[in-house]
Amino acid sequence: MTQGARFSGRRAIVTGGAAGIGKTVAERLAAEGAAVMVWDRDADAVAAMTTGSDMAGIALDVADDVAVENAANATAEQFGGIDVLVCSAGVTGPNTTTWDYPVEAWRQVFDVNLHGVFYANRACVPAMRAGGYGRIVNIASIAGKEGNPNASAYSASKAAVIGLTKSLGKELAKDNITVNCVTPAAVRTAIFDQMTQEHIDYMLSKIPMGRFGQTEEIAALVTWLASEECSFTTGGVFDISGGRATY
Repeated sequence: MTQGARFSGRRAIVTGGAAGIGKTVAERLAAEGAAVMVWDRDADAVAAMTTGSDMAGIALDVADDVAVENAANATAEQFGGIDVLVCSAGVTGPNTTTWDYPVEAWRQVFDVNLHGVFYANRACVPAMRAGGYGRIVNIASIAGKEGNPNASAYSASKAAVIGLTKSLGKELAKDNITVNCVTPAAVRTAIFDQMTQEHIDYMLSKIPMGRFGQTEEIAALVTWLASEECSFTTGGVFDISGGRATY
């Protein structure tokens, strides 16, 4: 199989697929032959991305479990199944100390970053099991391994994504469905608009390469994990952090 046709015949969902890392992943999957369904809460961005392209889209909030369940069923019906799920939707939350962290903001971060990943994983697994094949890639963060100061909700929610990935990977290990996650260091996307400059500077200072990651670099790793080539790795955590994480 040539790289250009690596995902030929595969049906993929990318959450948060209308911006940032998710958009780059969705575009690369489509370029390599996949039928791609973009899930994103920004209806205008979904429409702009899918109009006149081979991709389809559903506007939804991944924190809404009913909407996610309905979208999974609609995608499976439209595509005839689901082979690949990449969970990229996420928010940072405010940058403040844990003791000053607003409770509602804490809940929102967990609703999107953790519960949204759980809802999507849960909703798509039945279609993958029915088809006898699946690849799930959850986007976590280096913050989930190391814990960033003044980002406790983000760090904790991403650590939970790592735990969920490990657990689900073991549960599906005999079903020809792999479940892995990636833990990027900071990648300059629109999500930076949610952060203070002080926090952005802190993240950059922790990266030995002295630069932020690029969405194309994250997509290269994600698409390998989402491919048939990733056949003997599950429950794994893959760093892509410019040298920040070495374990």
